[in-house]
Amino acid sequence: MSESNNIQPTIVKCPTCQAAVTWNEESQFRPFCSKKCQMIDFGEWADEEKSIPGAPDMSDSDGWSEDQY
Repeated sequence: MSESNNIQPTIVKCPTCQAAVTWNEESQFRPFCSKKCQMIDFGEWADEEKSIPGAPDMSDSDGWSEDQY
C-alpha cells in the first residue's frame, strides 16, 4: 500500500455559510461551496462591507501636496 492512498482530503469551511468543502480539483468554487456563496462574498467586498486592514492612506490627510511648493 503506497502512502498516496492514505492521504486524507483537505476539508475547509465555506467562508459564507460554513458548509464543509473538499479542497480539490472538483471543487470548482473553492473555498466556497457554491457559486451563490461566492457571489454573496464578492458582493460584500464590492459594497466595502469587508476590507483588509492596512496603513491609512496619508497622501491627502493633511492637505499637503508636493505640487503646492
